[in-house]
Formats: sequence, structure tokens, C-alpha cells
Amino acid sequence: MPDFIFAYHGGKTPESQEEGEKAMAAWGAWFEEMGEHIVNPGNPVGMSKTVSAQGTADDGGANPLSGFTVVRAADMDGACKMAQGCPMVADGSGSVEVAPVMEM
Repeated sequence: MPDFIFAYHGGKTPESQEEGEKAMAAWGAWFEEMGEHIVNPGNPVGMSKTVSAQGTADDGGANPLSGFTVVRAADMDGACKMAQGCPMVADGSGSVEVAPVMEM
């Protein structure tokens, strides 16, 4: 089975400890649901810089990355179906970009 990267965009920072605990529980439940399909649970990431031939920009680009996970699925449709369960997708605060990891 191929691996796919979930690149998270958006989301929101919890405003209280209670919100943070609720968010962590939602992510934990989703990861538990995916179970053995998780290859690398990944992590949230800080603000990125965009490096190009024109130089380095500090703004994170047009749609900054907020985290990543690597999963294993039968195909792209299966990976996208898993991504639909992401808490950021469910609450409308973010999106998940799904891409196959190419074997070299």
C-alpha cells in the first residue's frame, strides 16, 4: 500500500485550556480511528518561510502549512476518505491537502 502525506492548512489555536483539551481529544479520536494506517503522526509546525529564486519571504506563503501526518492507504480515494475525518475539516477551520509519497 502506498503512503500519503496529509498537509494541514489553517486550524485555530485554542483560547482556553478546556478548548485545548477538547481539540486534543478530537485529534486523538481521529488518530485512533485511523489506527494502523498512520505511518508518522507528524506534528503541528510553526510559521514557515518561502525560499525561491527571488529570495526568502517570511509570510508562510499563500496558504501556510500548519502541520503534517503520513498515512498508508490503498489508494488516493482511501486517503482522502481518511482526511475527511480531520477535526479541522469537521469544524471548518482548516483543510487537508493529500498527496502520494513517491518512491524513488
